[in-house]
Amino acid sequence: MNKQIKNCKIGKNTKIWHFVNLYECEIGDNCVIGSFVEIGKAKIGNNCKIESHVFIPDGVTIEDDVFIGPHVCFTNDKYPKIKGEWELKETLIKKGASIGANATILCGITIGKNSLIGAGSIVTKNVPDNTIVFGTPATIKNQKGII
Repeated sequence: MNKQIKNCKIGKNTKIWHFVNLYECEIGDNCVIGSFVEIGKAKIGNNCKIESHVFIPDGVTIEDDVFIGPHVCFTNDKYPKIKGEWELKETLIKKGASIGANATILCGITIGKNSLIGAGSIVTKNVPDNTIVFGTPATIKNQKGII
C-alpha cells in the first residue's frame, strides 16, 4: 500500500488511502485521508475528509467535521529559510469549516467555525465563524446563509 505511518494515533473507522505519509499525528474517528497526503505533528478531529495531495505540517489543528479539498497546502513558519532557526506558528481550523481545492493557508491563523474558503484562495488572516472568503489574498465576501 506504500504508506509511511510513524507513531500516530488513528481513530476507529478511519480510512487511509495509498501513498500517504503520517508522522506523529493524531487522527480522529470516521475520517477519510486521500492518496498522496502528508501530515506531520498535527491533530485531526472526527468525521473529517482530507482529499488527495494535501500537505498538513506540524502545528496544525483541525477540529471535527472539516472538509479539506485536494491540493490544499498549510504552512507553519512565516519566514522559512534553508538554514538557521525557525519558529513554529500554529494554525486552527474550527469545526465544520470547508477549504476548497488548491487553497494555501498561511500559518498562525484561525479559520472560524462553519466557514468556507473558496478554491484557489490564499488565506493570510483570521476568518470569522460562518464566513465565506475567497481570492488572493482571501477577503470576506459574505456571511454564510445570506448568499
